Amino acid sequence: MKSTFAVAALAAIASAAPTKRQATGPTDDVILNYALTLEHLENTFYREGLANFTEADFQAAGFGSDVYNRIKTIGSDEAEHVSFLSGALTAAGAKPVQECTYAFGVTSVQSFLATASVLEGVGVSAYLGAAADIMSKTYLTAAGSILTVEARHSAYIRNVNKQSPFPQPFDAPLSYNEVFTLAAGFITGCPADNPALPVKAFPSLSTSSKDMPIKTGSTITLGTAGYKIEGTVYAAFIAVTGPTFVETKAVNGGFEVVVPKGFAGQSYVVLTSCNTAATDDTILAGPAVVEISS
Repeated sequence: MKSTFAVAALAAIASAAPTKRQATGPTDDVILNYALTLEHLENTFYREGLANFTEADFQAAGFGSDVYNRIKTIGSDEAEHVSFLSGALTAAGAKPVQECTYAFGVTSVQSFLATASVLEGVGVSAYLGAAADIMSKTYLTAAGSILTVEARHSAYIRNVNKQSPFPQPFDAPLSYNEVFTLAAGFITGCPADNPALPVKAFPSLSTSSKDMPIKTGSTITLGTAGYKIEGTVYAAFIAVTGPTFVETKAVNGGFEVVVPKGFAGQSYVVLTSCNTAATDDTILAGPAVVEISS
């Protein structure tokens, strides 16, 4: 059942027509469908995870009933987000995307919670990155209300995983294509009649390091399995104030980079063709997710 707030918000959104930012930019309904694509992924992740792991499984893995029940609440929130965004798009005369099929690679309660932490962090960065493109104040408020809840989810799950719940004073925004690149790693197929979204996935990028935990000054390897990048390559660590570029060293299967100062918690790094901008035109691969200890 929809909450009173959700029903009222849907009524407000129904009166807000999708707005175009610029001639080549996404309309608000496209942005909401982009958000819905992510919410479907999260909703399915929790639905399948809670179907596979019982409260007893959580307890056997060292997590109390309180953790299990709060994860159920988070899953319920994600289902509500799907319902809300789907209703908002329908009310505005747009066709909402349907959920895809996914492969999350989760094999234990621990890997379920680790993946949950990554997904919630990406969700925060996705809403943050899209916010500037939303023209309708009503849509922006609705997206902001989801963003704040995703941030609380992220902080809680990080704390459960014994990671700092708020490791830095600013979260990093991600672009549409950066987010889709991370989401595409879980998506195995989508309905053919889903509305097309103007997004593309860059080549995927993995991370590994002999320095654990990873911290400022650690050397990490950014893996480029299945493809090779020629020419000059830089690594850009993404931040709200702009990327920090570092030199790379080509190694077998990828590139080695040193973690720069100013990054902590769930961070993102892309490979670029220049050291002045990390944009769709210059990104060669990634982002990769890197957990950096304070």
